[in-house]
Amino acid sequence: MDISDYKAGTWRKGYQYQYFLPEKINHSFVWTDEGINELLETASLRLGELNSFSRFVPDPDMFIKMHVFKEAVTSSRIEGTRTNIEEAIVEEKEVNPEKRDDWREVNNYVTAMNTAIEELKTLPLSNRLIRNTHKILLSSGRGERKNPGEFRESQNWIGGASLADAVFIPPANTELPELLADLEEFLHNTEIKIPHLIRIAIAHYQFETIHPFLDGNGRIGRLLVTLYLVSAGVLEKPLLYLSEFFEKNKTLYYDNLELVRTKNDIGQWLKFFLTGVIQTAENGVSTLVKITDLKATIEREKILTMGKRAKQGAVFLHALFSKPVVTIKDVQNVTGVSYPAANHLVQAFLTAAILQETTGYQRNRVFSFEEYLRLFR
Repeated sequence: MDISDYKAGTWRKGYQYQYFLPEKINHSFVWTDEGINELLETASLRLGELNSFSRFVPDPDMFIKMHVFKEAVTSSRIEGTRTNIEEAIVEEKEVNPEKRDDWREVNNYVTAMNTAIEELKTLPLSNRLIRNTHKILLSSGRGERKNPGEFRESQNWIGGASLADAVFIPPANTELPELLADLEEFLHNTEIKIPHLIRIAIAHYQFETIHPFLDGNGRIGRLLVTLYLVSAGVLEKPLLYLSEFFEKNKTLYYDNLELVRTKNDIGQWLKFFLTGVIQTAENGVSTLVKITDLKATIEREKILTMGKRAKQGAVFLHALFSKPVVTIKDVQNVTGVSYPAANHLVQAFLTAAILQETTGYQRNRVFSFEEYLRLFR
């Protein structure tokens, strides 16, 4: 199908409302718009650069952990959750009680993403895997009563206080089995010769339009992009997350999704999505460069000057790139030294301005690796 002939769907009558029934997407898509081709080429090049750089970064999993936390914070923020990355990476007991629901939502997201990436080794990207991921995402916190891991069996809506004043009403739950089967088939149909980035752009739009869960659709839809790119081998590591781009361009994001439904303009959506991939991949490479430069500079200019503590300091510094907010007990666990020795090591890091104390307390102090955390804010 030429995208200029694309029909997004039709409005159907529900009980005192109309819902939108999207057309199925498991077919070929072609286009003549050179703007899409240009963006597609640039996006593919930028993803290649991100892949290449991740191969040369020492211990890339260390950095991926922080990228996942940043994605979790940003994606949850789109849904109204208010937790910053410093709060997200500490233990729940260290979070103010009034912020623990937000903390759980962000950490559920991290667990859901990590589990899904692991499951991709044995399961295809499928409705089953999506349900498993959703179950973890809503396992605790505000969404735990919204049928975690189950596709909805009732009508939902987007915006407004009820169906009567909703901004958008997705398809009826009775339509979901066929629509979700079609989406899954589209993701895996090897007879359709569509570039991976175009395929997942269309799949993301379709998923958000179907809105198959009572809650968590936005977060799962954004996770779907990364999961697909990893499962298809486009990304070697889960280092690309579009939530920050979508959040910064939130109005455009929703407007472009709506433009598909109201004007059948899927071409504009593809351009917006590809622009997001380009900017996000460029930012990812830039962040990885800054991280490796920061680590090398601190090792050379600060750790090597610590004398007999240099060896333990190098071990501790490496750990800080995975967990940049720590207590003295954390330092003990990482280095295996006594409490007094860990205290002295932290003092050396404070003196060298690698760490900052954040509580102002004399006891139960918490220390943050501020220069590193700034790269993820």
